[in-house]
Amino acid sequence: MSAHVKNLKKNFGSLNVLQDISFELEDASITAILGPSGCGKTTILNILSGITDADAGSLAGFEGRRFSYCFQEPRLLGWLSAEDNLRFALSSLLRSRRDSQDMGQRIERFLRESGLFEFKGYRPNQLSGGMQKRLALARAFAFPSDMLLLDEAFSAVDLRQKIELMRAFLRLWSDEKPTVIIVTHDIHDALFLADRVVVLSQRPARVEGMLDIDLPHEKRTFASSELSKYEMELYRLLGFDHPDSFA
Repeated sequence: MSAHVKNLKKNFGSLNVLQDISFELEDASITAILGPSGCGKTTILNILSGITDADAGSLAGFEGRRFSYCFQEPRLLGWLSAEDNLRFALSSLLRSRRDSQDMGQRIERFLRESGLFEFKGYRPNQLSGGMQKRLALARAFAFPSDMLLLDEAFSAVDLRQKIELMRAFLRLWSDEKPTVIIVTHDIHDALFLADRVVVLSQRPARVEGMLDIDLPHEKRTFASSELSKYEMELYRLLGFDHPDSFA
């Protein structure tokens, strides 16, 4: 089953942010929404999750879905350990002693997948910035959701940490394969992770085009020649094939 976003529009006062946004999400897929900073990408996530209402347009296939949200900042609870940050996120699911046992197993699994099990007793301020982001991803995945929304989750780290984060993300995603929507301004995030890329214009955002990437994740690297044709097409959709784009 797929979900559909059709003709979304959103203004904030006199500021026109989204103009006629439409795309489709396939179940168990990773979709990247790629566009310049400030074009309204986060607003789209907020509309999909119900945090914000659209002024016009419609959503289909989102009814009854459970969402998990990973924000640009880790937003971890500083007074709790890494393990207890995950336990807190899952606490609403706790109904019985069996639930508690299942929760413990789930927490351990996602801490191991994110490479943080040996740091489970550490508080966020005892972890590096990259490790905090991995913990935020593990927390988002640990909550059993149908749709996972990621807002610039791989930003503000160096290239090596970014690659480690994205590999951790793919390990976590492969366990249960929720439908994932990533918003990013970084073309390499989209190339490395996405099955489909939705390219937005400057604000007011419109869909400039879409690109399906038919290449297994294990064959994708930042130096991959097989990704080059997709990279060139994304640059074209972003307008970088025009001389004025670099002015």
